[in-house]
Amino acid sequence: MKDIIFWHWWIIAIVLVILEAFVSGTFLLWMGVSAAVVGAVLLIAPGMGWEYQVLLFAVFSVVSIALWLVRLKKHPTGSEVSNLNRRAAQYMDRIAIVKDPIVNGQGTINVDDTIWRVLGPDCDAGTKIKVVGAEGTDLKVEKYEEEQG
Repeated sequence: MKDIIFWHWWIIAIVLVILEAFVSGTFLLWMGVSAAVVGAVLLIAPGMGWEYQVLLFAVFSVVSIALWLVRLKKHPTGSEVSNLNRRAAQYMDRIAIVKDPIVNGQGTINVDDTIWRVLGPDCDAGTKIKVVGAEGTDLKVEKYEEEQG
């Protein structure tokens, strides 16, 4: 077997980091960092045998992944928007104007730059409605009664 030199590990590191972009999770990222570290160690100690290099890579990978998982458990990442991937749910309690009349329980409204199909009580175009729920890609609405104050 030919000698493995430092830049081999750096190429492996680059490949692993690129693969991380296509795979969910962060395991390949930390394995890529570990490969880069082994390459740096090999730059300092070029006579290290390939067995020790692979062992060092394995140890660095396990340790870095374990440290990342511990950190992730203590500081979980989450979205500030709980409805991030539920677009229809983001419109809860919004007031809108009926675009096409709601007939037989179905009509349309404009919300921001999107036309939504709505389910609710029959009403004419121009009526104010309030979004009260979502069913699939449809918004559930009810007539909006302004509070008298």
